[in-house]
Amino acid sequence: MSIIYMLLAISVVVALVFFVAFIVSVKKGQYDDTYTPSVRMLFEDEIIKEKTDLPHKKTITKPIKLKDQPK
Repeated sequence: MSIIYMLLAISVVVALVFFVAFIVSVKKGQYDDTYTPSVRMLFEDEIIKEKTDLPHKKTITKPIKLKDQPK
């Protein structure tokens, strides 16, 4: 019967060690992004163009009138 208590104590200690290792790895950012690194090599480097807002070019939107709309 004493072997059961000993095995139970050892299993709790092993579980605590794995739990502490998991918490440390989460705090260090090990699991932050798992998708992007696997597909990063599939995409080419993109050139980011700066968006320039010119004050003289404004877009004007007009509502579209449909024939079957009630007045």
